[in-house]
Amino acid sequence: MRKFLLFSILTLYFSMPVYAAPCYGTKMPGKNNFFAGLQYHGIFKRYLENEYGKVRSQQNFFLLSYGLFDWFSVDLKCGGGDIRQHPIESDEIDYPYNFSGGYGFRLKFYDKENVRMAFGFQHISVHPKSINLTSGKNSGILDDWQVSLLASRDFKKFMPYLGTRWSRVDYIHKIWDNRKRKMSDLTKSIGLIYGLDLPITEKIWLNLEGSVFDSEEFSCSINFKF
Repeated sequence: MRKFLLFSILTLYFSMPVYAAPCYGTKMPGKNNFFAGLQYHGIFKRYLENEYGKVRSQQNFFLLSYGLFDWFSVDLKCGGGDIRQHPIESDEIDYPYNFSGGYGFRLKFYDKENVRMAFGFQHISVHPKSINLTSGKNSGILDDWQVSLLASRDFKKFMPYLGTRWSRVDYIHKIWDNRKRKMSDLTKSIGLIYGLDLPITEKIWLNLEGSVFDSEEFSCSINFKF
């Protein structure tokens, strides 16, 4: 079953145009166990295609991860976020803070001699409040997708990880009933992920993570094992 699921997910990964959210790292809950946490995620610069400029976002979440198996976990998040989108030839549009949520999963396919490797999929959707401009009522949604491959080494006092991802961010812009999806620059879809898990106690740890090349992002979280 494990090999079949891994084969199916990797086939999906390499065969479809998947769409950047935090990767969480390789530390996963065991079967029937929970992780919970609080997370900040900031997108400082993500370029959109054509003349659409760039987008930024600040997000805060409550995290919950559940281990369906020792090697497979489901990740959920709920919180709030904003969107700031700056077209090339016009002023920035700032959407106020409102609901944001996400989901994903991780699959650990190697765990020997303090080395772990994991495949992951994550999605975040940000739904800020609408604003009224001279062009009319403007609404925005940020859809943030990614798949990742990560490897880590556990040094007991800290666990760094490194990997790559394929990501995409869609900015869905609506003026009254005119709706248009503006995708991120597809020439900048592959990024480098670097992160670190820092234990505080046996059941509490900090996670720090950043990315380059596809986007300028940073996330940090405090996590609890149950």
